[in-house]
Amino acid sequence: MAGRDPYNQYKSDYKNLILHPYKIMLFFLLISVSMIFVGVIAAYLYQRITMKFEPVRLPYVFLLNACILLLSSYTLNLSHKAYLEDNTEKYKKMLLATLGVTLIFMAAQAASWTWMYNTGQFPASGIGGQYIIVFGVLHFVHIFAGLPFFILFIITAYKRMKEPVSVLIYFSDPEKKMKLRLLSVYWHYLDVLWWILVLFFTFNYLI
Repeated sequence: MAGRDPYNQYKSDYKNLILHPYKIMLFFLLISVSMIFVGVIAAYLYQRITMKFEPVRLPYVFLLNACILLLSSYTLNLSHKAYLEDNTEKYKKMLLATLGVTLIFMAAQAASWTWMYNTGQFPASGIGGQYIIVFGVLHFVHIFAGLPFFILFIITAYKRMKEPVSVLIYFSDPEKKMKLRLLSVYWHYLDVLWWILVLFFTFNYLI
């Protein structure tokens, strides 16, 4: 009886595991986050209709920060493409670039709030301004919560990509491919969520 290749057997069993625990956890996480933001948006619209308060004009710097965050999605897509092409150097560089752009976004957000506070434009007064603060803090917290996992993923990639054999194993590991995909989904979700919030407050101000 011919011997069975352990790696091929593992890969076959892994592909058959459609509902992996990581996928289930991410699914429920995104559903929970979505429900939180939808609930706050619904509360904002209800109070604006019933209390008829003036909408807050979102500073243009928020749109600029949204473009910065969009760049992180682009670099993450490049890292995923490099992974599929087994391009080790580009893969590691794009992962670091994604982390760098994300940190720049967080720093820009902090600088934006500080600037608005120092110039008297901080939207703390009024119900509309308080909602903007709530949305900004919630989004910031979810990005901050995802950073440790992203940094750990990068550290693992650099540790495993030192020798040709370890590089081959890394790129052939279906679990690493799945984790990269799930990490990409979470990061793209946060980018889309921020754009939705920016566009929501912009159109809400116009109407």
